[in-house]
Amino acid sequence: MDPDCEVDKKQEPPEGEEQEPPVEETPSPSEEPPAPSEELKGWKFLLFYLCYYGFMTQLRPGESFITPFLLSPEMNFTKEQVTNEITPVLSYSYMAVLVPVFLLTDYLRYKPVLILQSLSHISVWLLLIFGTDVIAMQFMEFFYGITMAARVAYSSYIFSLVSPSKYQRAAGYSRSSVLMGVFFSSVLGQLCVTVAGVQFMTLNYISLGFMSFGLILTLFLKRPKKSLFFNKSISKQENGVHRSELQKMNPEGKGGGGLCFKCKDSVFVRMLLELKGTVRHPRLRIWSLWWIFNSAGYYLMLYYVQILWNEIHPTKNNRKVYNGGVDALSTLLGAMTSFAAGYIKIRWNLWSELVIGVVTAFQAGLLMLMNTTSNIWVCYVAYVLFRGSYQFLVPIAIFQIASSMSKELCALVFGVNTFFATILKTIITIIIADKRGLALSVHPQFYVYFGYFTVLAVAYLVGAACVIIRYKRQDHVEENQPTKLEETTEQKVPTDKSTIESHA
Repeated sequence: MDPDCEVDKKQEPPEGEEQEPPVEETPSPSEEPPAPSEELKGWKFLLFYLCYYGFMTQLRPGESFITPFLLSPEMNFTKEQVTNEITPVLSYSYMAVLVPVFLLTDYLRYKPVLILQSLSHISVWLLLIFGTDVIAMQFMEFFYGITMAARVAYSSYIFSLVSPSKYQRAAGYSRSSVLMGVFFSSVLGQLCVTVAGVQFMTLNYISLGFMSFGLILTLFLKRPKKSLFFNKSISKQENGVHRSELQKMNPEGKGGGGLCFKCKDSVFVRMLLELKGTVRHPRLRIWSLWWIFNSAGYYLMLYYVQILWNEIHPTKNNRKVYNGGVDALSTLLGAMTSFAAGYIKIRWNLWSELVIGVVTAFQAGLLMLMNTTSNIWVCYVAYVLFRGSYQFLVPIAIFQIASSMSKELCALVFGVNTFFATILKTIITIIIADKRGLALSVHPQFYVYFGYFTVLAVAYLVGAACVIIRYKRQDHVEENQPTKLEETTEQKVPTDKSTIESHA
C-alpha cells in the first residue's frame, strides 16, 4: 500500500466531528525564503569543490608510464618480474581490501576513506621514486589496490550531501570531472615525455606533487552528517525511530526482541535479505553477470596491456613511448560512448543479451588483433576501441540495475558485483599469471583473454537466441488469444438471447 495513502487516512477526522482548519497554514517569518537561496548557494559551492577535487586527484601524469619505467634501465626489472611477481599483487590487494573499504566508507562517512585514498596515492609514488627491489614494487601495487578500492568513496560521497532531486546532475558533473582529469593527466604526461623530453622519474615527482596537493584538498571536504546505510539520523516524527528505505519496503519486519531479532533487523542483514529477492529478476541477473564476468576480463587486459606494448614495440627512447596519448584518446572515446549510450531507446528486456553478445564478440576480436599484430599503432587502435566498447555498456548496466531498486540496494548490488568480479579476476591471475601458477608471459595471457571473451560471447548469443524465440512464441500466443475470445463471446451472445426469450 502506498505510504502516502496511509498518512492521508490517518489525518481524516472521525465521523461526527467537525474538521478544524489547519493550524500551520501560513509559514512563520523565520521559515521564509532566505533558506532556499542559501541552500542553493551551498549546494553549488559544494558540488564545484567536489568536482575540482575529483579533477585534481586524477592528475597523475606518470601513471601511463609506470610499466615502461619499471622496465627501463633506470629500474632494470625483468619482464618476468613485472608480469609474474609485481603486477599480480594489484589483484590480490584489491580483493583483500574491497569489502572492508566498502563497509567502512559508509560507516565512517566517506571523508576518512578519501583521506586514506590520498595517503595511499602518495605511498605509491614514494615507493616508485625510492623503491629499488621487487618487494618495494609489490608494496606499491598493494597501495595502488587500496586507491582503487577507495574510489567507491568519491562516487557515493555526493549522494550523502545533496538532496535526491539533485542526484542526476551531481553524479553527471562529478563523473565528468573525473574523466576530464584522467584525460588532461594523460595528455600532460604524453606532452612531457614526447615534446619536453622529461624522464619517467621526473614524471613520478610531478605526480607526487599533485597527490600531495590532493591530500590537502581532502582535508577541507565537508563530512556528511549521516550515511546511506549506517549512522541514520533519528526522526522525531516517528517516536524516535528512523525508518530507512528498506524498512518501508519490508514493513512486516517489526516486533520481537532478543539477539536473533536484532541480527535480523540490522541494516546489512536486511539489505542481504532484500538482495536475495532481486536476483530472480532477469534484467538484473543478466547485467549483473555482465558486470562480473566482463569487468574481470577488462581489468586483466588493462593491467597487462602496457607489458604487451613493450613486447611489441620495445624502445629505449622515452620520446617514442605513446602510452599517455593512447590513454587520453581511450578516455575521450569512453566518455563519448558513455554519453551516447544514454540516448539509445530499445526494448532492453528483449535485446539485452544480443547487445552484450555482439559487443563481447567485438572485444574478443580486438584482443586477438592486439595479440597477433606486430604494428604498435594497430595495437593502440584496438586498445582504444576495446575500452570504448566497454565504457559504452557501463552506463547501460548502471541504469538497468539501478532503475528498479532503492539507492541502498543499488549500492549493495554494485558492491557485490564488483566483489565477485574481483574474486574471479584474482583466481584467473593466480592460475595464469602468478609465478606460483602457470606464470605465462604476456602473449599467452592474451590468448587466454581472447578465449575467455569468446566463451562469454557465445554464451550471451545463445541466451539472446533463447530470449528472442521465447518472445516470438509469446507474441504468437497473444495474437491467437483475441480470436478465441471473439469466438467465445459470439457463442455466449445467442445463448443469452435465447435465455431471455424463454424467460419472457
